[in-house]
Amino acid sequence: MLSKEQIISDSKQYSLFTWVAQKNINPIAIEKAEGVYLYEVGGKKIIDFSSGLMSVNIGHGDQRVTDAVVDQMQKVSYVTPVCTTEIRAKLSKKLAEICPGDLNKAFFTLCGATSVDNAIKLARLYTGKHKIFGRYRGFHGASYASMTAGGDPRKLYSDAQQVPNMFHLDDPYDFYGLSDQDEETRLKWSLDSVERIIRYEGGHTIAAFIFEGESGSSGCLHYPNGYLKGIKALCEKYDILFIADEVMSGFGRTGKWFGFEHSDIVPDMICMAKGLTSSYLPLGCLMVSDKIAAKYDDSPLWLGLTYNSHPVALAASLAVINIYESDNLIANANKMALYIEKRINEMRAKHPSIGEFRNKGLLGCLDVVKSKKPYQLMAPFNANATEMEVMNKVGAKLRELGLYTFVRWGYIFIAPPLIINEAQIDEGLAIISEALSIADEYVI
Repeated sequence: MLSKEQIISDSKQYSLFTWVAQKNINPIAIEKAEGVYLYEVGGKKIIDFSSGLMSVNIGHGDQRVTDAVVDQMQKVSYVTPVCTTEIRAKLSKKLAEICPGDLNKAFFTLCGATSVDNAIKLARLYTGKHKIFGRYRGFHGASYASMTAGGDPRKLYSDAQQVPNMFHLDDPYDFYGLSDQDEETRLKWSLDSVERIIRYEGGHTIAAFIFEGESGSSGCLHYPNGYLKGIKALCEKYDILFIADEVMSGFGRTGKWFGFEHSDIVPDMICMAKGLTSSYLPLGCLMVSDKIAAKYDDSPLWLGLTYNSHPVALAASLAVINIYESDNLIANANKMALYIEKRINEMRAKHPSIGEFRNKGLLGCLDVVKSKKPYQLMAPFNANATEMEVMNKVGAKLRELGLYTFVRWGYIFIAPPLIINEAQIDEGLAIISEALSIADEYVI
């Protein structure tokens, strides 16, 4: 086996890493992974507090998934999408069972971004309209269409190449002058502003709104109670499709099968990936309502992918979904979420740098603050390198102490695998507590 140093050296010399200047990357060389732990080459044990990319929901190394994948490869490893297989029939039916309403048709893709891309294409094909509305603080992937649909600042470096006819809404908690108003007033004002934008742009030109079922990458920023339900009602009023992006918030991550279920709505399409296979293999899915699908009973559906309905990836997905059910992982996500909330509240007495903790199930984000009055994150939205000085020290300490998670701007993400237990939560939070001692020194 190559040494850790050789693995890192060759990886840096012969491959490109995402979202970073290549000379700055210092990758962790992982030899194996099991449960909620990663093991670095050389043996160092690292607790995974973000489930990889908020996606390894069942934990690492579950042999049941491996067995299902091997069994499928021994039967058939690939057929063209015009053919079908037993696993395609079984998984499609299973997804229809767990999705609400008439969301009964699965179009299998390769990942979250390709699910979003195909949702946008289908919305335009089905409605004959062209405009797509997302949120400034939404994230939907890194292909051109999905990147443009979101508002994450990483897309700004490809700004000239963005896809046309994409528009963005401000978040309901960003409106100034409403902080002293009650929640009902703020909600009405927010929804009224969305309706004004629909009228300005023309409802007859808008194909779809796309919203994350629960916010993730932007900092787990919660929608006000009733907001998504109000947005869905506006979509119905103006004949606009509602696309739920459940790539991160789906498959038990928020304590329900899908994040939008917390808002008591049924979308017209659902974009899936990540927890669909627990990231054991790449796979995405676009679930489509019977109403939309019926249009293509007698006319071609102009969507296609070489790896649509790839049988090996589908086998991994069905095995993972069965594990969610057999191991009661969604119930455990809810139980462990309450425990994390309790423990973080206990940590507040020790750490003045702890601000808000926002979570739904095991999709959570901790604000690290330099001031509470006025409320000021240790690093602002889209912080530059200088503004990240303190948070980079916090992140380095987390890594040194053996915890893997995402530190973004002034946020520490807390989204461990759904299999986690109380002792493992205590282990991870003890490391976060030690790292927060650095941030405490900068509180004003």
